[in-house]
Amino acid sequence: MSGKAQKYWTLFTSTFELSACTFGGGFVIIPLMRRKFVDELHWIEEQEMLDLTAIAQSSPGAIAVNASILVGYHVAGGVGALLTVLGTVIPPLVIISLVSLCYTAVRDNAAVTMIMAGMLAGVGAVICDVVVTMTKGLLALKRALPVVMLVATFAAVRFFGVSIVVIILICGLIGAADTMYLASREKKMRSGADGGSGQKSSLVGEGGGRS
Repeated sequence: MSGKAQKYWTLFTSTFELSACTFGGGFVIIPLMRRKFVDELHWIEEQEMLDLTAIAQSSPGAIAVNASILVGYHVAGGVGALLTVLGTVIPPLVIISLVSLCYTAVRDNAAVTMIMAGMLAGVGAVICDVVVTMTKGLLALKRALPVVMLVATFAAVRFFGVSIVVIILICGLIGAADTMYLASREKKMRSGADGGSGQKSSLVGEGGGRS
């Protein structure tokens, strides 16, 4: 099997396994994808994974599918995105189809109820891991603005019931404005450094001419 074919196969099987063993919603698959593609395969950098997660969460649709599309496209282009989508969608589609055939028996089964209750505790722990990981990424930037946005967003959702759509739009606008500001400041610093080095070179040339 060629290197490209091996990468395609690994993408499909990885997302298939993650999707088949993930319970509790799209947020749960994020740390598992991070462990697989960042820590194990080293195909994606830590900061890139955080960026992809933010895009997946702010885009319409299921987070797991959005994240799979972004990861697959980032690693192997359009074919990679198609494979990761298939790997993510097939397991729940098959499982839900089978469950629907005997839904009443599953719903009233005491053992299934206890299993789901246990899974709920595990899902809560995994989501906490996502929060801690993403918060560490923000704190690593050593900037006040992301921390202020984090605290303000939590307060807006938890205590004031602000719509998630409104919060995402506002955070997106603030992020875009901050990015433009940082790019402009870096450009000015570079132009100032280039101007200073050019002036220094001209002075050196004049000194050489005098001698």
